[in-house]
Amino acid sequence: MHIEPGVVTGAKLVLSYATGIAAGGVALKLAVETVREQGITSFAARTLATTVLVFTFFEILPHFPVGVSEVHFILGSTLFLLFGAAPAAFGLAFGLLLQGVFFEPADIPQYGMNVTTLLVPLFAIQAIASRIISRNTAYVDLKYRQALALSTTYQAGVIAWVAFWALYGSGFAMTNLANIATFAASYALVIVIEPLADLAVLALAKSLRGVTAPGLVTPRLHNAA
Repeated sequence: MHIEPGVVTGAKLVLSYATGIAAGGVALKLAVETVREQGITSFAARTLATTVLVFTFFEILPHFPVGVSEVHFILGSTLFLLFGAAPAAFGLAFGLLLQGVFFEPADIPQYGMNVTTLLVPLFAIQAIASRIISRNTAYVDLKYRQALALSTTYQAGVIAWVAFWALYGSGFAMTNLANIATFAASYALVIVIEPLADLAVLALAKSLRGVTAPGLVTPRLHNAA
């Protein structure tokens, strides 16, 4: 997911730097808590795994420019369920940065916007998960409605942030509003696919219970809180 170059320019970019720093601060706080509870080695391994996956998602999975942004299969809820909030946040940030540095340098000025758009919805699904998933339920035992709720929260957050940046940068002209609506309609299709991807991955993880090396996935994947 990328805000197209030129949507937000000039002094308005300062806000994106501020939101990007704020999102990074939340991610760092989560990382400190994760390292304290689960160790630096586990956190580093999961962050590396998510970074590789995110980079792969952005570069290999189908993605299409639509309106003011691009439609990507980010699989944010899948990353959260497999690796936990902090490794997923750092993996999204690092994967996005690597793509910009090596393949899309024109996206670097938009990095603050893009990282905000990816991370804030991730923090939202962490909050939602704590409400809708009981503490005695491992993630591999989630129901479809729970996976759908997490995925819908993430995708809706991405759409909302894209709309915000587009309106902030380019105003309420009819062309801009039409581009936002086109992007939102196209991106909403991801909501149909991602919960099924979550459940497929969780089913595979469930079959590997006891086989997966400790520290390579979030402890909550196979165990109750």
